[in-house]
Amino acid sequence: MPHVELPRALEDYFAHAETSATADGRRFSITLPYLQDNKLDRMQWWWNIGNVQLQLIGDDGFAAQRQQAIDKFRRHIERWLYNNRQQLFGDGPIPQLRAVPQEAAVAVAPAAEPPSSNVLPWKRERVANG
Repeated sequence: MPHVELPRALEDYFAHAETSATADGRRFSITLPYLQDNKLDRMQWWWNIGNVQLQLIGDDGFAAQRQQAIDKFRRHIERWLYNNRQQLFGDGPIPQLRAVPQEAAVAVAPAAEPPSSNVLPWKRERVANG
């Protein structure tokens, strides 16, 4: 079962914001709002870029940095959903989060093998390297 069942790409649900620029550079956030049990919550990803770096890379480099941050956030969300057995779904503007149903089939552990009669007792007074 997929962990993202949305009619659009996950990135289409992201909200982007920028804080006030500082002498060091600019800070940005990417937010994914979601509903869980009728409560609004969010996941957030912060990234920044220094003024010197921004001058060096220009507008094209800035767009590439932004896309890289979006890709990292998307992968982070997908891993988080997988590791926590959660799923994003829904048709509305804000996705909903739910637990992924457990599979009905449970793996049965194999029976333990009986001890072999040809195992020699270990002499405790001897050390392995001496």
